[in-house]
Amino acid sequence: MTILELREKRAKAWESTKAFLESHRNDKGVLSVEDDAAYSRMEGEITDLGKEISRMERQEALDAELRKPVSMPLTGRPDAMKADAKTGRAADEYRASFWNLMRSKAAMPNIINALQIGTDSEGGYLVPDEFEHTLVEALQEENIFRQLATIIQTSSGERKIPVVASKGTASWIDEEGSIPESDDAFGQVTIGAYKLGTLIKVSEELINDNIFDLEGYISREFARRIGAKEEDAFFNGNGTGKPNGILSASNGAQVGVTAAGATAVTADEIMDLFYSLNAPYRKKASWLLNDTTIKAIRKLKDGNGNYLWQPSLTAGTPDTLLGRPVNTSSFMPSIAASAKTIAFGDYSYYWIADRQGRSFKRLGELFAVTGQVGFLGTQRVDGRLILPEAIKVLQQHA
Repeated sequence: MTILELREKRAKAWESTKAFLESHRNDKGVLSVEDDAAYSRMEGEITDLGKEISRMERQEALDAELRKPVSMPLTGRPDAMKADAKTGRAADEYRASFWNLMRSKAAMPNIINALQIGTDSEGGYLVPDEFEHTLVEALQEENIFRQLATIIQTSSGERKIPVVASKGTASWIDEEGSIPESDDAFGQVTIGAYKLGTLIKVSEELINDNIFDLEGYISREFARRIGAKEEDAFFNGNGTGKPNGILSASNGAQVGVTAAGATAVTADEIMDLFYSLNAPYRKKASWLLNDTTIKAIRKLKDGNGNYLWQPSLTAGTPDTLLGRPVNTSSFMPSIAASAKTIAFGDYSYYWIADRQGRSFKRLGELFAVTGQVGFLGTQRVDGRLILPEAIKVLQQHA
């Protein structure tokens, strides 16, 4: 079944679910216990279809990436091609040397010399350029926030970002009157780097088996583990030993609406959250919430009787809420007392700083008694919301 067919199937299921909801509400506007259970099953099918659509879209994107040509046609002289040969960590020699060492096959002096191109100060080996690109792509698949935020590269030290704290104004001037001074005030936001790491163990039999895709396995595991920890910090981090998240009480997003209930959200409150964000930010704004919260607001309507949530029928296009895209993450809190359950804003004002040079270390002896080899992967990353007013959140009543 194609993505378009799945989207059409989900849209039909949603129309059936709405019709069921309208026809089975009692005189008090609620469902009976049996009808509520039936509605939950129908809603569960919509959720499952949505997840399958997302999986197929990621698979389609990966297939397109893998189908790209891996070499360029010879259109000039051979000596001209050599002038564009990759050097440093992007060199083919370095890449081959790196993975030979990971499989414990490197012994020749030229191999070690090639690896010295990327030796870092901690004794590990910097990942070759092509593999590092694979890691970044995999992280974006696992981590929804990296697709929305602004990503910068830092080489060392802290990155200081100038921010306008307050803006000057113009004034009406009487004839021959003096023009009053009105300067902008500037502040700074500092982004550093926090260390994040994971240890992967692989059996010696798999490492020595050339058929085993060691590169792909480490890439996927690194993405899954690092991506989950990153995204959790980008949402809920408190800035102590990890990035400062958008939901942090300090330097996080501003509270746009406080819900009247501790365990419920109303259509009016979502509308209020939408308009609590200044108009310039709404142009690129989107919603962030978890699947449980989505289920809770699927029943909500606006003042004209239209459902706020609308499923997308176009491949690659997200569902919408009040006309703006909806993104889901399991790291957004569920509806509970005092929880910040819905975020709405322009997430490009959250900056993620990747310290250049992710590194791996091969631990050949540590797990020798169990016939395994360890691979220690580390990266340094930080994240900060540069302008808190660019994102508004809905907080449940205490």
